[in-house]
Amino acid sequence: MGWRRRYWWPMNRPRIVIVGAGFAGFHAARRLRKLARNRAEIILVNPTDYFLYVPLLPEVATGIIEPRRVTVSLADTLPGVRLILGEVDGLNLDTRTVRYAEPGGGRGELSYDRLLIAAGSVNKLLPIPGIAECAHGFRGIPEAIFLRDHLTEQLELADATDDQSARDALCTFVVVGAGYTGTEVAAHGVLYTELLRKRHPRLRDQHIRWLLLDVADRVLPELDERLSRTADKVLRERGVEVRMGLSVEEATRDGVRLTDKTFVPTQSLIWCVGVRPDPLVEGLGLKTDKGRLVVDEYLRVPGRPEVFACGDAAAVPDLTRPGEVTPMTAQHAERQGKRAAANIAASFGSGTQQPYRHEDLGFLVDLGGTQAAADPLHVPLAGLPAKVVTRGYHLLSMPGNRVRTATDWLFDAVLGRQTTQLGVIPADDVPLETAAPERLHS
Repeated sequence: MGWRRRYWWPMNRPRIVIVGAGFAGFHAARRLRKLARNRAEIILVNPTDYFLYVPLLPEVATGIIEPRRVTVSLADTLPGVRLILGEVDGLNLDTRTVRYAEPGGGRGELSYDRLLIAAGSVNKLLPIPGIAECAHGFRGIPEAIFLRDHLTEQLELADATDDQSARDALCTFVVVGAGYTGTEVAAHGVLYTELLRKRHPRLRDQHIRWLLLDVADRVLPELDERLSRTADKVLRERGVEVRMGLSVEEATRDGVRLTDKTFVPTQSLIWCVGVRPDPLVEGLGLKTDKGRLVVDEYLRVPGRPEVFACGDAAAVPDLTRPGEVTPMTAQHAERQGKRAAANIAASFGSGTQQPYRHEDLGFLVDLGGTQAAADPLHVPLAGLPAKVVTRGYHLLSMPGNRVRTATDWLFDAVLGRQTTQLGVIPADDVPLETAAPERLHS
């Protein structure tokens, strides 16, 4: 009887639709494919045909690894899962339908028996004048390629001018947000621009200025203070101006005015303030918690037993911290995706639904060069040991391209880095506003 219950599925193949192929959606699809064993139709709706390994984007932006290394083909890694390229812009829970916009401008609609909302997150915008027009985020491949080209171009333009004030502005870079992304972008970026400076003799005596701003009282405020101190020390030793308790008051084409009323001339404003849940969930008319869809510990939407949600789009109860929800991290998203897959299978009679419970295993911050900060299993590490652990973890966590990524790291260590700009991503193609709430309807 137990064997039959574990592997029982309906006679008619049910359809399971997964929205989003980030850490949560990708790993959910991967686990469901194994659990269903072709007894269910699994459909994954995503704007791209790849899973993006976001943690290595700073290394793409500074030329350490090639962009394709952080992309994993969905077709290659998810055989048997039907991929639909599209941007989901409507969910009707009463009729059990998903509406999406195709890349070419067409429209599509899907019905479902089970729905998993794993739409992820988008850039967090603040009501600061000029931010949407002058700043660039850092969420995907286009932004990483654009930033690499932009940093290269700024130094090349600085080399070409004799106007010292213009040269200073071109060589000034402002990063807003001292969380994971902002800290890593500043740490890697300052090394990359120093490499560029050395390749331009006319810039030999030019000061390359990097500022890292945050309203928090320390770098990496969400992490243990020991990791925060390690990152802060590395940044300051490299010449980064770490300015805590400070942010941008206004952004213009000529520079940024800070909240202490000082004006910093710059052409480079990198927005890493954080993320917010995809606005898709706002149009559902369901209960949310700070924009995240409220679910129970089984990742089910209350009152909708056929609908599950996980990752950044869901406010998942943190059973290790009663009364709180899990943070928006890749570590939680991946594990929630796997648990959601198992619970969806269980809803068809294959196994038993289990609550999501996971304690953080530690955090890793790659600071470029031979530097990193890590606390695997809550053992604090810094310097080269942390770097080894960080890269080892990434190689184990990547669902593909491990050998190619390791090879790029090796080449970067023994060969000179290529610093030419490709010019394939115009600034207008990477606006900070990556998801507009007004386009979504329930």
